[in-house]
Amino acid sequence: MSAAPKVLSASATVEVAFHDVDAMNVCWHGNYLKYFEIGRAALLRAFDYDYREMQASGYVWPIVEAHLKYVRPAVYGQQLEVCTQLLEHENRLKIGYEIVDCASGMRLTKGYTIQVAVDAATQELQFVSPPVVFEKLERVWGR
Repeated sequence: MSAAPKVLSASATVEVAFHDVDAMNVCWHGNYLKYFEIGRAALLRAFDYDYREMQASGYVWPIVEAHLKYVRPAVYGQQLEVCTQLLEHENRLKIGYEIVDCASGMRLTKGYTIQVAVDAATQELQFVSPPVVFEKLERVWGR
């Protein structure tokens, strides 16, 4: 019997602000990436590798790909839960997202982003995630 794959997830709550909606009271599509960022920061903090820790470890992690699927619109004042999950970490960070309405649990948006490690000093792309990622994840999963 094989062990279940280890999964790391986190969530964050956001409210659709007035400045995030268009004239039709619908959240502008570009703001969903901002909500993804809020969820991504919560996930990175869950294994102690938020942006400060990334920088301190000597790596920067630019996003090289983003995919969003809009299912239903979010509107002004709506409470949203941004659920995130670490999908891949060996060679890149692939993070999955699902944005749901807090009241109903109805899915509004889903997607993923991909980040790659770049050595901050040399600007060289890393084809394997740096050891610090594996060390920090082991600390969380080893519990």
